[in-house]
Amino acid sequence: MRAAAIRRSRHLASGEPHAIDCTANPHRDPTHVAAEQDPVAVLAYHRSLPGYAPTPLVDAPALARDWGVGKVLLKFERERFGLPAFKFLGASWAAHRLLGAPPYDPALTLVAATDGNHGRAVARVAKLANAKAHILVPHGTAQARIDAIKGEGAHLEVVDGSYDDAVRRSAAMADDTHLVLSDTSWPGYEDVPRWVIEGYATIFAEIDERPDTVVIPIGVGALAAAAARHYAPANARLVAVEPTSAACLKASVEAGEITEVPGPHASIMAGLNAGLPSRVAWPDVKHGFGAFCAIGDDVAVEGMRALAEIEIEAGEVSGGAVGAAKQLTHAPTDTVLVLLTEGVTDPLSYRRLVGAPAAT
Repeated sequence: MRAAAIRRSRHLASGEPHAIDCTANPHRDPTHVAAEQDPVAVLAYHRSLPGYAPTPLVDAPALARDWGVGKVLLKFERERFGLPAFKFLGASWAAHRLLGAPPYDPALTLVAATDGNHGRAVARVAKLANAKAHILVPHGTAQARIDAIKGEGAHLEVVDGSYDDAVRRSAAMADDTHLVLSDTSWPGYEDVPRWVIEGYATIFAEIDERPDTVVIPIGVGALAAAAARHYAPANARLVAVEPTSAACLKASVEAGEITEVPGPHASIMAGLNAGLPSRVAWPDVKHGFGAFCAIGDDVAVEGMRALAEIEIEAGEVSGGAVGAAKQLTHAPTDTVLVLLTEGVTDPLSYRRLVGAPAAT
């Protein structure tokens, strides 16, 4: 697959080209991708929770015609257990593995760093278990995301720095009553992030179709690792999408080792503003993905607008995945699966970027 190629030039109304820079992965070797860890058990656990429902798999023939492919499928994580993103799947499974069944010790506080969705999911997990949550967000986090986390009953702390600074601050808080529930890892902290990856297997277990190309937006790499474990053994072509200002996995693949991209990370794709890959996710992402694409915010806006034209309201990260997928080289017979990781998490931003208010 010439996944690193750009299919056609894209331009804004101003005439400026849309920014996308793809690197073919020389390290791809699906035989080195870890096997999924009992996805049947993970799916059964999520099915046992009140409010479980599979997210829709949307057939998008208008996008298929525009991209010149056989079929475009959109796995739309618009709502999981009442939250507008997929993150509860990983947070709930990791808490289940870490703590067992609720209720938990009322003295317990779950701690997490986030740029929005993961922290809200951890706060929801704590709320359902009558435990406390302390969520740390980087400076500049949208007020709508802050309000949503506080709405789950969490104590919220704004860190004067980047998402990666918030991660370091969360790690320093760990003690007997403060348990860190992170979707990224660091030396000595690997079990919980590994369980988060396992929890995301439910997304792919719900998909019966076998795609040729899979496009995944990635931050620290946990979701990407889950996708690699599911699709790399089937030899699907996996393409990663990151913001240009926070393309840490693209930089790591190019360097052949984990590489940090220093902040500030100011992309509108807030869920992807991470500068340091997860150590646990890295081997699967390194060996499972065929290409890594860094995109500008303009590509995400184009994707959001393309989705709005087919009556799908989705946030900036989802728009980035669609905007990037449009520009890749595809075979005319390809089935292309694009993971839309979130609905609208910042209504004011959605209205400003798309030109219409999100439905309530």
